[in-house]
Amino acid sequence: MEFTGIPFLGSYRHKGTLLVWALAGLLLSCQATVEKKPVPAKAIGWATEKMTDLMVHDITNPPLAGRFYAYACLAGYEVIASGNARYPSLSGLLNGLDSLSRPAGNSPSIPMSALFAMVHTAAALQPSGSEMQAFEESFSDSCKTWGYDSQEIAQAKTYGEHISQQILNYAKADKYREISNYPRYQPSTGEGKWYPTPPGYFPPVEPYFNTVRPFLIETADQFKPDPPVPFSEDPDSEFYALMQEVYQLDLDREKREIAAFWDCNPFALEETGHLMVGIKQISPGGHWMGITDIACQKAELSFEESMEINTFVALGLMDGFISCWDEKYRSDRIRPETAIRKYVDPTYKPLLQTPPFPEYLSGHSTISTTSAVILTHFFGEGFSYLDTVEEKYGLGIREFSSFMQASEEASISRLYGGIHFMDAITRGQDQGKKVGHWILNRRDAHRGQGQAVQQNE
Repeated sequence: MEFTGIPFLGSYRHKGTLLVWALAGLLLSCQATVEKKPVPAKAIGWATEKMTDLMVHDITNPPLAGRFYAYACLAGYEVIASGNARYPSLSGLLNGLDSLSRPAGNSPSIPMSALFAMVHTAAALQPSGSEMQAFEESFSDSCKTWGYDSQEIAQAKTYGEHISQQILNYAKADKYREISNYPRYQPSTGEGKWYPTPPGYFPPVEPYFNTVRPFLIETADQFKPDPPVPFSEDPDSEFYALMQEVYQLDLDREKREIAAFWDCNPFALEETGHLMVGIKQISPGGHWMGITDIACQKAELSFEESMEINTFVALGLMDGFISCWDEKYRSDRIRPETAIRKYVDPTYKPLLQTPPFPEYLSGHSTISTTSAVILTHFFGEGFSYLDTVEEKYGLGIREFSSFMQASEEASISRLYGGIHFMDAITRGQDQGKKVGHWILNRRDAHRGQGQAVQQNE
């Protein structure tokens, strides 16, 4: 006998009806117990990489890029904190961040909501943020393949956007938007002072960034470094020796590769006949956010662990840039390219194009060291990895035995590139260490307080 088709149901109407209802119940039962796949931690990297792509398109300057990463990651972290007691909210730790309200109802997936919070925040902050819509739709499609239905995805999105909007309100109060009301910065005409460099002769980038509210350091000048080596035209002076060190550098193939790998200059131009074409490059912060994703994936961390690490690296970028930029426009020191052309060799051209802001401190040295200090805290001193971040830009892959080794290479690359004097590099590293350790000490003390509260409750 074949149990198929209407004839079977006609002959055994009563039993057939029961069978149909039994099968329907079984199907519904199976659907109800389908196990949803967790949102993978690598989704955080998808979001930050999309943000980086938009920054490359928008030619976002390095300090501003740090600001975008910080607020987007903070929004994601605060969603995690709203649903997981192991991760205390950063309200009360970050300057000016009051307690956040929890969304009404629950999210079907806190990690999913965290990603939506990141995307919503990035979309609101970045100039080409509307392009995040395509990423959001793609992420939603992925969520469906992981077992979530449209209603659950909508709930997760609403949950994340509730937190995101509070972070966006927090961002509005950091005084960055007030910078546009400040008078136009005029370069100094004094000897030894910074002046725009070829080929673009761009105006100075973010001269008032030290007025923006930091996240964890108390003030922009909290770790005010020693002044740079004084400018001098005397061939026997210490400054002249720094200048000669850059000018006489023997650039072998390895040094050239290192300089190119860590260039990270969004303002780089390439001359093509009578035209200048922009070269697509990520910012220093974008490079370190990429490294963070590589490390989290290699260590196979959970979504929550990865979100915390991404957040503190991003916060470190912002505070590192604020601290560094505060010194840049105080010391206002001349770049090697300008000094060497004027006092040594008028035909000199550095390996890398000089970025459009004063020389001291080295920004890459500062934020690379801050990032390395924070990542070493989470992953350990001997964490090796392959840096594939620059591969999509044709710069290949480099292998590192530790984050500190990578930060040291990033720092010395500025000498190889001819864009920094050595004291700006070493003192930038010192600055980065101070900022990084300060952030970690504040973070650990805050977590300790949170754990004590949980125990008392």
